[in-house]
Order: sequence, then C-alpha cells, then structure tokens
Amino acid sequence: MNSTAARIPHAAPFILVTVLIDAIGFGIIIPTLPRLIMEVGHIDLPRATQIGGWLALLYAVVQFVAGPTVGNLSDRFGRRPVLLGALAGYAIDYALLTIANSLPLFFLGRALAGLFGATYGPCQAALADITPPAQRARVFGLVGASFGIGFVVGPAIGGLLGEFGHRIPFAAAALLAGLNFLYGLFVFPETLKSELRRPFNWRRANPLGAIAVVRSIPGLPWVVVTYFVWQIASLVYPSVWSYYTIANFGWSSGRIGASLAAVGIAMAFCQFFLTGRMVARFGERRTAQIGLVGATCGFAGYMLIDSGTIALMFIVIIAIQSLVQPSLSAMLSQRVPADAQGEVQGIGGSVMALGAVFAPLLYNPALAYFTGDSAPFRWPGAPFAIAVVFALITMVTLAKTPRRRAA
Repeated sequence: MNSTAARIPHAAPFILVTVLIDAIGFGIIIPTLPRLIMEVGHIDLPRATQIGGWLALLYAVVQFVAGPTVGNLSDRFGRRPVLLGALAGYAIDYALLTIANSLPLFFLGRALAGLFGATYGPCQAALADITPPAQRARVFGLVGASFGIGFVVGPAIGGLLGEFGHRIPFAAAALLAGLNFLYGLFVFPETLKSELRRPFNWRRANPLGAIAVVRSIPGLPWVVVTYFVWQIASLVYPSVWSYYTIANFGWSSGRIGASLAAVGIAMAFCQFFLTGRMVARFGERRTAQIGLVGATCGFAGYMLIDSGTIALMFIVIIAIQSLVQPSLSAMLSQRVPADAQGEVQGIGGSVMALGAVFAPLLYNPALAYFTGDSAPFRWPGAPFAIAVVFALITMVTLAKTPRRRAA
C-alpha cells in the first residue's frame, strides 16, 4: 500500500481477517436465530420476529454508545490493545450464547456483543494509518469484500450446522473468535505512531461529544447524515431477511444460509473487482450514487415479489449496493487529519449503530404486523417499502453533501 504498510506487513491482513471472521460469526447465527428464539421463548414466528428486533435494537444501542469511546481509546492507547481486548470479549460472549437457555440471557449476550463488537472504528482507523488518502476507498472496499466473503461462509456454515442443532453455530462462532484473538496476539503490530496519539477526553468520547466534533469539521455533517440514512436503508436485510424468507417463501435454515451465501459472493465480487476501479474513474460520490440505484431497485423488487426463485435472481441487482459503504467511508476519512482517524471512524461506527437502532424499530414491527392475524392484508414485503424511502432520502442527502474542495 505504501512504505508504512511495508514496515508492518501483518497489519492489513489481520484487519481483513478480523472483519472476515466477525462477518462469519455474525452470519453463522442468522439462519438458526429465528427458530432458536421460538424454541427458547416458546413463541410463534411473528412474536419471534418482534423479539429478534428487540435483540437487534439492544445490540445497536450499545454499539452507538460505545463506538466513539472505543475509537477515542484507540487514538490514545493504539489500535492493538483495543482490538485484542474486544476480540477476547467477543469469544466469551459467543460462548455464553451457546449455553443460554432463556431470553434474558440472549439479551445479555447481545448487549455484550454490542460492546465488544464496536471495533469498526479501530479497524478502519488502523487501515487509514497505513494507507494514503487516495487509496482508502479501494482499501475500505477490501474491508467490505472481506465482510461479503464472511457472509458467504458464515450463513452457509450456519445453515448446514443448524440442521444438526440450533446452538451448534454459536459454538462455532465462539471458536472462530477465539482463534482470531490468538492470531492477532502473535502477528498484529501497532499501526498508530506514538507521536500521533492524543489524550483521551470523555467530552469527545461519547455520542453527544461526537456530534460536536462532527459539526466542527467543514463538510463532515452532510457525509455523516448520508452515512446514517444509508445505514437505516441497508439494514433491512440483516433485520428481517431470515424472518421474511420464512414468512414469504417458507425457506428452511439451510435455504436461508444458502441465499445469504449467494449475496456474499455477489457483494464480494463487486467489492474486489469494481469498487477500486469505479472510484478511480468516477470518484467516491458518483460510485456511491450508482450503488444507491442498485439498492433501490433491489428493495423495490423484494417489496413486491412472492417467488423464492425470483428472490434469488434479484441478488445480482442488490450486490451493486456494496459500492456505497466504502465510498462513504472514504469520504469520511478524507475530511479529518491523521491523529483523528480513530475518532472519526469510531463516529462512523457509532452512526452505523444508530442506524441499527432505528432499523429494527421500523422493519421488524412492519413484518410482524403484515404477517400477523390482525393485518388487513398479508404483505411480507412491507419492510422493503420502508427501505426504498430511506434509499431515496440517501440520494438526496448525498447530492447535498459539499465536495471536499468546497469544504
């Protein structure tokens, strides 16, 4: 990547592997989670959909609160201790969920996952430490590709293991997180130079302080607003896909896992082979706009279709949305100095989490209502209609974002 990266050759591979394993751990439990909630809580699918939404909400709230703190801690103490501590906690959390036998334990587990999973900022910041600004969209695209590959492997493994028991995927996730911690313990170097570290300040390391930081940087507020609205739109898939496909198509855990694997393959292809080339040719803003068009078409499709075969065909269209995230991440990174990369990427992670707060409040109740007995008509695609609205709002806010030279 540059001379810095050459001096610390294990940094970028470890970050990409960390994102990969995090995605595997996240995706591996998705195919079996609805039925495990139904089993543990002794409830039906609409009620499980609501519980799943509350679990996602709790996870997101904790990440929203912890994101700026973790990002600022990495600016003070370095990326290595923060990331390794989070990975150790993540392994312990998945082990807890493996043996959880009540819904309160599931809520505790998701709260811990939100705390230890607030590593988006340090991961992105570590890559920014060793990557020139002009290359960051491409590198952040590799992060997205790693997540996409994780979504190939994770749900596929989860769907397969889930056929033998709903808890087995959680045990596998705990094992992967533990191995990732050991890998980082031996190979991950510190990427933040000591002279670039700054004192930790609680007034900056909280969501309200983060708002003040965002407002103080010219051009950054519109990027953050765009980032936030896009998160709400894109999170329709992790919020309701498992429940939506059961309600609309009657898919099994294995079929759900296979569909998520197909999404991961398509998105990883776009991230690896298209993001860098398109950003180089069109720039971050135009590349994000192209991704938003693909996302909107995908949302509109799932809003209307009732065929599982057609749902699989639409995966090709929705893969284009994978261009949006790395482009917006690069726009964030390029607007702050080197000693604040952890902070701004922590803010990015917090904004992602804030979007994840709103997503289950919107999508899960809509799906539960329109698949329940009290609905005036049955419409499993209702959550995707909401996603279309937020995708269109994202297009507007991105258009209003000032260019970096103007900022």
